[in-house]
Amino acid sequence: MKKYFSIILSFAFMLMFSQVENIKNGEKLTYRIHYGFLNAGTATLTANQINYRNAPHYRVTGVGRSSGAVRAFFKVDDVYESYINIATGLPSHYVRNVSEGGYRRHFETEFNQDNQSLTLTNKLEKTSKHFKTVKGLQDMISAFYYLRSIDSTNFKVGSALKINVWIDDEIYPFMLKVTGIENRNTKFGKISCLKIVPYVMSGRIFKSQEGVTMYVTNDANLVPVELKAELLVGSLKASLDSYHNVKYPMNFR
Repeated sequence: MKKYFSIILSFAFMLMFSQVENIKNGEKLTYRIHYGFLNAGTATLTANQINYRNAPHYRVTGVGRSSGAVRAFFKVDDVYESYINIATGLPSHYVRNVSEGGYRRHFETEFNQDNQSLTLTNKLEKTSKHFKTVKGLQDMISAFYYLRSIDSTNFKVGSALKINVWIDDEIYPFMLKVTGIENRNTKFGKISCLKIVPYVMSGRIFKSQEGVTMYVTNDANLVPVELKAELLVGSLKASLDSYHNVKYPMNFR
């Protein structure tokens, strides 16, 4: 179960050089997460502009928390942080501090994007490792904002985006494909959305390689309003529950 929540919260936060132009300082997005018919928890993303390494960055904080009946038997308290260089769209620092049932991890990653390397620190074990990486490496939070900063003219039905994402202590290649345009019902009304399928590993958590579907607004915001994941056991759904300080109008009707 802990893997299910970890993955869905990561994609809810999510899911190559591009300026982070479509994000407004102080933006906050909150998602309601359901496991089957159960209200499983919430995930919140907040972006605030700061200076880091003498350069403008967005410090994005993601908080995931189980709630209700689910929290009674599976307590989740996760905090993710990404310091994203506004000029390049690439992360400089990444924090994954999670508590999921009896599962605890607290990793901090310091990226050196210029020489394609990083230092991973395990804060619980007080150890550090150095890794060689690849050009344009993202973390799980920065990948979400990289996606939203893509020129919409390059993100149409049939287009695909390949991206390398740093997760814990390994690089995972992903491909996101735009498969259609649909109107989705939300608590705020209907809105036109791009349907995006992230290609993921099958046979471990998801039912198939295309077990995850994400719907993002078909506008300059590219805000995810819904995410669905078909798991080996049951299904998870994340839905936009509130939004504040988005840069462009949200055209619900």
